[in-house]
Amino acid sequence: MEKSVPFTADDPGAISTAARLDQDPEKNDIAHFEPDGSSARDVPFQITPEMEKRVLRKLDKRLVVLVMVLYLLAYLDRSNIGNAKIAGMQKDLKLSSADYQWLLTIFYISYIVFEWFALMWKIVPPHIWAAICVVGWGIVATCQAATQTFSGMMAARFFLGFFEAGYGPGIPYLLSFFYLRHEIGFRIGIFLSAAPLATCFAGALAYGITSGNDTNRIANWRLLFLVEGLPCIVAGIVTFFVLPDSPEKASFLNEEEKMVARARGVRQVGDQEAHRVGHINFKDIGVALLDLKNYFTALMYFSCNVSFSSLPVFLPTILSEMGFTAIDAQGLSAPPYFISFLIVIGSCYIADRTQQRGITIMILSLIGAVGYILLAATSATGPRYTGVFLAAAGIFPCIGNILPWVLNNQGSDTKRGVGIAILNMVGQCGPLLGTRVYPAKDSPYYRLGMWVCAGFMLFNGVLAFGLRCLLQWENKKLDKKYGTVGRVDGNGKVADGVSGGGAAGVGDENDGPRFRYVL
Repeated sequence: MEKSVPFTADDPGAISTAARLDQDPEKNDIAHFEPDGSSARDVPFQITPEMEKRVLRKLDKRLVVLVMVLYLLAYLDRSNIGNAKIAGMQKDLKLSSADYQWLLTIFYISYIVFEWFALMWKIVPPHIWAAICVVGWGIVATCQAATQTFSGMMAARFFLGFFEAGYGPGIPYLLSFFYLRHEIGFRIGIFLSAAPLATCFAGALAYGITSGNDTNRIANWRLLFLVEGLPCIVAGIVTFFVLPDSPEKASFLNEEEKMVARARGVRQVGDQEAHRVGHINFKDIGVALLDLKNYFTALMYFSCNVSFSSLPVFLPTILSEMGFTAIDAQGLSAPPYFISFLIVIGSCYIADRTQQRGITIMILSLIGAVGYILLAATSATGPRYTGVFLAAAGIFPCIGNILPWVLNNQGSDTKRGVGIAILNMVGQCGPLLGTRVYPAKDSPYYRLGMWVCAGFMLFNGVLAFGLRCLLQWENKKLDKKYGTVGRVDGNGKVADGVSGGGAAGVGDENDGPRFRYVL
């Protein structure tokens, strides 16, 4: 364990390499924590960058990889209905185009109604809540293979949305308990990159199942639901035993690493760090509900979700009606999503390093809009397939950057939870529109849907610009009140000087003298 002279509140630059584990306001000293949990008031404990990096590597390998894999499974089960449709489900269940659209819509109706489940991550121990959600949707997804009627599939899709609403929307909130604001965007990007990767994998998997398997005793589309549903049940059981509830309870961290994790939590939110799970501040709920910034990001999420929800479930159909066979359409739907997967991770990393999330979203929105304009305005196969690549490269990365922007710009855990709930309750209404703007009469080009999606991607860029201007204005007010804090770089260090200080017991990421909004 390394020991050195303790840092002071007047030296914010030291915050990146050391953190107060406990502080007595009267004595103004720092508690030193021994591996056995005892403390000595006169000895400081300093965190080095190497220690933090070691903790981050372990959290990334165990936590981020786990939630990403679970989201990949969730997105497979959500979006594979598009592959099942052209693999024979529509014919076997005698579905009309209107029936199919209702199967897409009913999922999002339950998903929206139960968006408040995002706050359950703060009330119920995360390993229990996650296990309930994952096992639940795994059972429902598997049961889709046994449905014989339209009404049976409608019921399955409703309960699939019910269980998935408790998982995906709350994971960015869960990650905020483990990562600092300049770190979380990249991790959310990795988590959300599972969506395009799942869609890519779904196309490849569907291609493997549906090509040359006409002799199966089980219909290909039923086999698709079984293959993608059963693993979720196993994954949910595993999650119960391996998902940590907090950094301090992570079994894969040793005692010194747990002290580092606890210190990072104090650096985030000050004295409230000990009450992060199992405690809600009801006053902050009211403040967050009246915060205009939450509605900017909610409308942005709505705009992106119009496209985010419709592209995966309609792309196989769109490609098949470009002239490709059903089997080739399954395979060709994969490459655009793999490119999108890479861009999600890259754009979130860049936004974290530069702390310029608004500009990143504006650029990505323009790319997505250009893709949809190509799909809407052209009829040739080459330009339209290029448009698919651009659309996917804009939509998924935009979502990946909107989610951390909500968490970056709320000044308490409760506010962050409410912000995520508002984001999803408003934003998930987008799929209700997105899944219904591709009427059968517009086949094979679906120009109405393409123009609608292009318009919403441009609107998303305008909203990002407006929110960035609002945040700049609010930062100037905070600078005037507390003094200039300076810009924080991608390593969490102050990059351009500090005049003004924080107060004891106030974390950098909760409302206080050091809190500034991420642009």
